[in-house]
Amino acid sequence: MVLAFNAKRRLTIAAAAAGVAALMGACSSTPTVPAAGEAAAPPSGGGSGNAPAPVTAASPAPVQQRITGEQPPAAPREFRAAWVSTVANIDWPSRSNLPPARQQAEALAILDRAKALHLNAIVLQVRPSADAIYPSRLEPWSEFLTGQQGKAPEPAWDPLAFWIAQAHARGLELHAWFNPYRARHSAARTPNAREHVANTRPQVVRQYGKFQWMDPGEEAAAQQTLDVILDVVRRYDIDGVHIDDYFYPYPIEAPGANGGEAALDAPSNGNKPELDFPDGASYQRYLQGGGTLDRANWRRQNVNQLIEALYTGIHKEKSWVRFGISPFGIGRPDRRPPGIQGFSQYDKLYADAELWLQNGWLDYLAPQLYWPIAQQPQAFPVLLDYWLGQNKRGRHIWPGLYTSRIDDSSKSFSADEIVQQVGVMRSRGNANGHIHFSMAALMQNRKGVSDHLKATSYQGPALVPASPWLGSEAPPPPTVAVKRHASGLSLTLGNAGRATHLAIWAHYGEEWRFNVVPAGRSEVVLTDDNGVPARSVVVSAVDRLGNESPRVSAAL
Repeated sequence: MVLAFNAKRRLTIAAAAAGVAALMGACSSTPTVPAAGEAAAPPSGGGSGNAPAPVTAASPAPVQQRITGEQPPAAPREFRAAWVSTVANIDWPSRSNLPPARQQAEALAILDRAKALHLNAIVLQVRPSADAIYPSRLEPWSEFLTGQQGKAPEPAWDPLAFWIAQAHARGLELHAWFNPYRARHSAARTPNAREHVANTRPQVVRQYGKFQWMDPGEEAAAQQTLDVILDVVRRYDIDGVHIDDYFYPYPIEAPGANGGEAALDAPSNGNKPELDFPDGASYQRYLQGGGTLDRANWRRQNVNQLIEALYTGIHKEKSWVRFGISPFGIGRPDRRPPGIQGFSQYDKLYADAELWLQNGWLDYLAPQLYWPIAQQPQAFPVLLDYWLGQNKRGRHIWPGLYTSRIDDSSKSFSADEIVQQVGVMRSRGNANGHIHFSMAALMQNRKGVSDHLKATSYQGPALVPASPWLGSEAPPPPTVAVKRHASGLSLTLGNAGRATHLAIWAHYGEEWRFNVVPAGRSEVVLTDDNGVPARSVVVSAVDRLGNESPRVSAAL
């Protein structure tokens, strides 16, 4: 479906085969739960291991089944998102210090591509390294935006507010993505600004190889991250808060003849000596204060305390803002399935993602499952099933897919690998979404991946799955009146109430077709399809938590 916006709050929907039938069997209108990154490249691993779990419906063929009947089925549900990295200008803006008009044009191109692909969310990196891509009293402007840390855009504008408004105008969610502890990236080229945490609170910042890192053992460092995130929650109309896999830093090799080498993007799997994170002072202070945990468990406790505080604080400010975490994709060693090998975030990043799921300290987990289906030591289906098995509280599991591995390297994925991984996810009844890393691969349509996804996996739009543990009250139904328009069927819509989206089933002849529009649209025109008009519609309102109103029918 092609959506065309105009200044009169009218939305014109060009009729096309919705193709949602392929998704209907895997997604329902209610989640199967009890009454809810910028990423490091995965290690290559080693060893033979066991064969991956059987894969069913792994590569769905294009399906153009006709959806018929007196009433349409439940709306398809699936979280479909892409990460947009600002660090090192991976995704946006294409380079630092572009004129604001050029930055805005690039942002609109990304949002338009996401909409055209039938994605329904963008995960935008707003804090790459204790800096900001929005005006903040707490942290300086990012050099990846303006070319110099601390330098405001000229002319002045608010990129985050722009992204949110333009995403919502297209019916897309906007999740604000924060790096929780990194203070300076190796790609940074300008000095830290006066208001950067390394200058305002130097006692909490540690040098680690080519990076600067806020020490999670310092209470002031954790408070800085909490304050920054809650400030954004209060001031901006975001749909989610998202943090990535960088807790304690990925270990780097101990300095040798050539000095320390950062390994954040290729964490070591072997037995090479590693440079320990320099938190001896904060750990000794903990012990002197009566603490009894060993260093590893103390580090995990530091991270756990921040995760719990974020979950509680975000929902205290705005109950509907979902909190998501995207950890490294391999679980703790003592729980792994047979044959799974690789880097241990539990032992190296001190990230106990299993505990966060167990305690319900998040609304969605997006484990970075950045390996092929057939790579046995890190097999995608086996790892997905592992995280689903850890999900006792019924939160969303939306795996991260390594779409940017479609490149010219010897380890390149094929486009079909990503399509198959979407199929694996859909074959599991308790998985209902995924996130692509990153948007660049979809914008560049590497090896035809965007075309392939559109033709096979995303033939029509889908609603974001509901999160009933945050609230389950349905919004009031919309009002709908229909009349003949010069080019189709005109819908006059009202009483959006608490809704953010309207789910519309249109009846063309004997076939039902599905679409989703922003609730703010007062008029929607369903254009004729090769002379075949839409004669009736079934419309429901959907709120920010995915709760759906009773349906309303209208016909000529």
